[in-house]
Amino acid sequence: MEASIEHMSRGTVRHIDTLLIVLEPYYRSLEAGGRLFRLATEMSIKQVFGVANKVRSDQEESAIRHYCEEKKLSLLGVIPYDEGVGKADSEAKAVIDAYPETPAVKAIERLVTEMLA
Repeated sequence: MEASIEHMSRGTVRHIDTLLIVLEPYYRSLEAGGRLFRLATEMSIKQVFGVANKVRSDQEESAIRHYCEEKKLSLLGVIPYDEGVGKADSEAKAVIDAYPETPAVKAIERLVTEMLA
């Protein structure tokens, strides 16, 4: 879904049992993620996890981890910033098809494997 809390307020997610909240290392992203987590909790969504995205450094990862710990939001995985994503987008291709060996694709594959385990 798009980055918005609109889906939560409209009840679009009322039939899901797992929600991944994508968190980027920016204040507004973290605050939006915190609002989504609160709404998901109020809606009794069974499993809610954070996923760090576009992480460029240990410091950014640490900041997201700290934020998640404060909010009691479990961080499921970390996806690094990857120029291959932007390059694939500029070529109008899916990154997994255009650049399947990039760090972001590999991190997402690990995330999916963990979720399915």
